[in-house]
Amino acid sequence: MSISPETVYENLSLLEQADVTTNALYRQQAQEILANQKVSLEWRQKIADRLYQANNRLTMVNIADNDSY
Repeated sequence: MSISPETVYENLSLLEQADVTTNALYRQQAQEILANQKVSLEWRQKIADRLYQANNRLTMVNIADNDSY
């Protein structure tokens, strides 16, 4: 599946509203873009920054008893 860096970047802004499966898909797509040397450094940096911010927000969320990582 080929997805544009722009789409991946936008999808990462939706992580907090996405269900668990969609969230995992968006994160996997981001990792694939980050590993793709054909994608410009500018786009890879933007995506890495947005993913980093999303990960930081995730650490701030309260964990319920039935949640796991």
